[in-house]
Amino acid sequence: MKNFASVALLSVTLFAPSTHAQEKLSGTNADYRMTVAFKIPEATLQKLLPAGWESNPPASGANIGITMVEGISSEDAEGKPARPNIGVAVTAPVKKSGTNETGAMVLTGLFMPHYAPGAYGNFMPAKISIDRRSRVDAGGKTHVRETWDLKGEDGHSMLIKVTYTRSEVKKNKVEVKVYSGAKPEFYRIYRFEQGTEVVKSASVNHVSSFSFKATGPKLASIFDGKQKVVAITAVPWYSRAVSLPSP
Repeated sequence: MKNFASVALLSVTLFAPSTHAQEKLSGTNADYRMTVAFKIPEATLQKLLPAGWESNPPASGANIGITMVEGISSEDAEGKPARPNIGVAVTAPVKKSGTNETGAMVLTGLFMPHYAPGAYGNFMPAKISIDRRSRVDAGGKTHVRETWDLKGEDGHSMLIKVTYTRSEVKKNKVEVKVYSGAKPEFYRIYRFEQGTEVVKSASVNHVSSFSFKATGPKLASIFDGKQKVVAITAVPWYSRAVSLPSP
């Protein structure tokens, strides 16, 4: 049975342990993250996928999402410090047509210039500001307000605002293959531990306000204002090892 993290993060499938000897460590990182899972028309999504790939949404119907990433620390394969990545990735749960190969696919996104176009070859550079504020009330509840403002080139931008009350944080481990929409033969293997708190889903809603706007040719064609929010998940801690398959 898939846990909610696989839906909210669009990681889709929890893989069985693989043969690490056939892989090469690329680096490690620790982040703060938040994910928003949307549902858009399947015909719209299919136009974004490369030939030979198809949408593979979970039962919730969430077929595309954004992952908001605030990198805290990062190291390369040798353990040397690297510059953390900050930005928002647009991903989709996918399946290679005619096979059982599933995973997530990075379609586009806005990241700080040092990580654009990035490993997946399709991130756009942007100036990014994040404003996060939290308040603990007399009853011990934590209220969080976040604003992510990303301004890229050629009119591309994202403005995300969310206010929510913290809920139960659950720890889980995930292993997933993440493919590039620009060069689908390329993928990386993520193994990560994270703490997730579901703040909005079909059964819970701890979100008091949420707004999302995307502009620019690549983004507006995906998010035209008619997308449906399926789930929002806060990820207060995320620790990941990234590997590449050996040639």
